[in-house]
Amino acid sequence: MPISVNIWQGISRLSLQEYRSKRNLERSGEPKGSKPPSEGGKIYVIQRHQATHLHYDLRLEMDGVLKSWALPKGPPTQPNLKRLAVQTEDHPIEYADFEGVIPEGEYGAGKVEVWDRGTFEPIEVDKNKIIFRIHGEKLKGDYCLIKLRPGTDPKNWLFFEKKTTR
Repeated sequence: MPISVNIWQGISRLSLQEYRSKRNLERSGEPKGSKPPSEGGKIYVIQRHQATHLHYDLRLEMDGVLKSWALPKGPPTQPNLKRLAVQTEDHPIEYADFEGVIPEGEYGAGKVEVWDRGTFEPIEVDKNKIIFRIHGEKLKGDYCLIKLRPGTDPKNWLFFEKKTTR
C-alpha cells in the first residue's frame, strides 16, 4: 500500500537552503540540487564519509529530497545492533551518486564514497518513527528509525534492523 507524500510532513523538513548555505558548491564539487525526484522507487543510500571523524550517512528519498542522518558508528550490520542516527540537513537527490573528496576548509571536508545503495519502501511513518524495507546491495530487510525519547536532542534517532518473527 503506497504511503501518501503528505505523511512525510511529520518528519522535520530541513531545507536545501540550509545544505547550500553550509557549502561552497563550486569549490567542493558537491551537487547543487537541480535534479527532480527519482522515478521507479525511493532512493536509499549509505555513504562512508572520512571527515574529521569517520562516520556514515544514511539518506532516504522523501518529499523530493534526501532526508539524511549521520551514523557515527556506522550502519547496523547485524540484528539487535542499534546505532545512533543524528538527523542532518536535507541533501539534493543527486547526492545519492556523489563520491569524491571535499577539499580541506570546506564543510564536511574529506572523502565520500557510496557504501551501499538501492531503494526502500516505507511501511510506517510518523513524526517519531520510520519503518521501511531496504532493498540494498549490502543491507536488506525491514529497518527502523525511532526518535529518541522526549528531553533528548530532537535530531537523535536510533537506527536498527526490525526483528522478524520466523
